[in-house]
Amino acid sequence: MNHASQTSFTRASAGSPPNYEMLREEHEVSVLGVPPPAVPVTSTVINIRSETSVPDHVVWSLFNTVFMNYCCLGFIAFAYSVKSRDRKMVGDVIGAQNYASTAKCLNIFALVIDIILTLMFIILCIAAPVIIADMIQLMKESFQRS
Repeated sequence: MNHASQTSFTRASAGSPPNYEMLREEHEVSVLGVPPPAVPVTSTVINIRSETSVPDHVVWSLFNTVFMNYCCLGFIAFAYSVKSRDRKMVGDVIGAQNYASTAKCLNIFALVIDIILTLMFIILCIAAPVIIADMIQLMKESFQRS
């Protein structure tokens, strides 16, 4: 610190104006001192294996829950999907695969039931008016004969 003040007087006495930037840098160096020796840098490496990507079928289960919830299969599949996601977050890959497999089977079963019931509903909506019209015609003919 004493050295910095002497330097400023010698420069001022030389006739040139003092360089305040230089004075500030010298002051900072004297206050901070010599930097400590370099510490070896340590790093952390996280290995992510590609085998841990287990599909949990949450979106499919949510769709089945909202739109195709016959016999509550969509809701049950959604519960298994959430359990699979939880197991995956904990790191239990085998448990996540088991729950995901169950959720997938329930989703497939819900989809098949939905397709069958939807086709039956469409056939019923198309065939019912035709059958009702035929029955009315038959009833008219039977009343006209009697």
